[in-house]
Amino acid sequence: MSRSHLHPIPLQSVGSQDAPVPLPRPLAVPQNSSSHTWASPCGPPTWGFSCLLALQHFLVLASLLCASHLLLLRSLPPGGLSYPAAQLLASSFFSCGVSTVVQTGMGSRLPLVQAPSLEFLIPALVLTSQKLPLAIQTPGNSSVVLHLCRRPGCHSLELWNTSLREVSGAVVVSGLLQGMLGLLGAPGRLFLYCGPLVLAPSLVVAGLSAHREVAQFCSAHWGLALLLILLMVVCSQHLGSFQVPPCPWRPTSTSSTHIHVPAFRFLSVLIPVACVWVVSALLGPSIISLQLSAPTQAPWFWLPHPGEWDWPLLTPRALTAGISMALAASTSSLGCYALCGQLLRLPPPPPHACNRGLSLEGLGSVLAGLLGSPMGTASSFPNVGTVSLFQAGSQRVTHIVGLLCMGLGLSPRLAQFLTTIPLPVLGGVLGVTQAVVLSAGFSSFHLADIDSGRNVFIVGFSIFMALLLPRWLQEAPVPLNTGWSSLDVLLRSLLAEPIFLAGLLGFLLENTISGTRLERGLSQGLLSSFVAQEAQMSQKSREKAAQEYGLPFPIQDMCPCIPQPLHFLCPMPEDLGDEEGGPSEPGETADLLPGCGESCPACSREGLRSK
Repeated sequence: MSRSHLHPIPLQSVGSQDAPVPLPRPLAVPQNSSSHTWASPCGPPTWGFSCLLALQHFLVLASLLCASHLLLLRSLPPGGLSYPAAQLLASSFFSCGVSTVVQTGMGSRLPLVQAPSLEFLIPALVLTSQKLPLAIQTPGNSSVVLHLCRRPGCHSLELWNTSLREVSGAVVVSGLLQGMLGLLGAPGRLFLYCGPLVLAPSLVVAGLSAHREVAQFCSAHWGLALLLILLMVVCSQHLGSFQVPPCPWRPTSTSSTHIHVPAFRFLSVLIPVACVWVVSALLGPSIISLQLSAPTQAPWFWLPHPGEWDWPLLTPRALTAGISMALAASTSSLGCYALCGQLLRLPPPPPHACNRGLSLEGLGSVLAGLLGSPMGTASSFPNVGTVSLFQAGSQRVTHIVGLLCMGLGLSPRLAQFLTTIPLPVLGGVLGVTQAVVLSAGFSSFHLADIDSGRNVFIVGFSIFMALLLPRWLQEAPVPLNTGWSSLDVLLRSLLAEPIFLAGLLGFLLENTISGTRLERGLSQGLLSSFVAQEAQMSQKSREKAAQEYGLPFPIQDMCPCIPQPLHFLCPMPEDLGDEEGGPSEPGETADLLPGCGESCPACSREGLRSK
């Protein structure tokens, strides 16, 4: 099997301020009615269209939040919480919203939604399973579910609030550690050594890691789950190229332009979720989570603040669980940065963007832990998969998602409404988006020489061991026991993190086994290191990378005042290029968009990035 050669691909604008920019084809193709490539050639769309895309990202985020909280609450004894579960969910929404707005504005600058991930859930389950007397049961084809042990040999139960306080303490520790790593510049340095053989196995394992949880939620009603998956596939793929009649498009310029919009592709989440939600309402409440939707007197309005219920509990076990959370979440987020940049045809994130991104993600986790949330914040793989489904990404859309989460976090009663999302909807939405992440990981292997025995070993060993070790730990007849509870928590957490294991094994093997740059895929220009690609980038592409990953101008002007140890957070002078050399020439940005020169030859960078 011969390795396919890459063709040069013109970089696309990510629409970092406003405009959703579709993802291009790997090869340049002429624009026709059947092409999946669609662009906004004359500026950003209306606010209503941006809100429509944001609503669908919000539904994916809500599905991930409800699923992660449900998996955690199922491992705890019922009836032990002194406040409504909807209030706990609202605090998570608020911290996710704040983290999303800050991350998009000053972090990596990529249109990434921040949400809890499996990397926070696994150490939390390890903490609670060690603290509470639980019995393990495996019902059918679902994942392992922890039930309260009621046998005579079980010890007395501890308060539920104490367990959640300890988990919140671990979240705070993970946020502090992530922030410290970002300030020291460690993520940016390590990312330079992460080629396709490091990132691709991590993405594959990220797509596969949640399949048991997805099956558990879908098993509540396989008919509705299959209906949702079928509708999402039909809308995003089979009807993705179907163009609705021309609709008026009012960009920031005074001229009016008509453009065909692939409505089914842009509604490939909203239409299926709405249809299945209505059908499930007709079937009754038997497929709704009772742990989250139990009738309680949740307030209509409240202001989340630290110490609302009690302060996080810092223990040696919480410290080791926080270390595991930080390492796994950092690995996951770096993979998200690379995947999002790949989907939007941007250069890989430079070191300063990775450092800022992880620093602000750590700040979001600290906020979440102080607010009492048992989940931290990290870049969401399901939302990156949604970007691939829509083939469009925008900072404006991401900002709207963050504001929606913050608004919902102020009203626990409204957050409680989202707990009525049927379990098959949770499983179906997460299943499709995780499948997209999995396919993106497979598509990245062609950047390296896939015929090389070295590469075949690295890929196979990293993926297989990352999936084997958590399974071995789960099926071991005797639990891992070193005699020190804190060390047990650390080892059980890290060995159960598939993404961390895949990234660690791939990184070690890739950088210790000898191989040429061409063999390792460091000469291709998509997922190679930023330094290697920078030498091949044209001046125009370098300016575009600095524009997308650079800090906003008011903050950029403050970089000379930042202390020397924190210069890892600012772009280097060579990264800025000629970004401040004045406005772009007419038609410069039009060359980066397919068909833009014919439709609107007077477009400029200001038109694409204007409000």
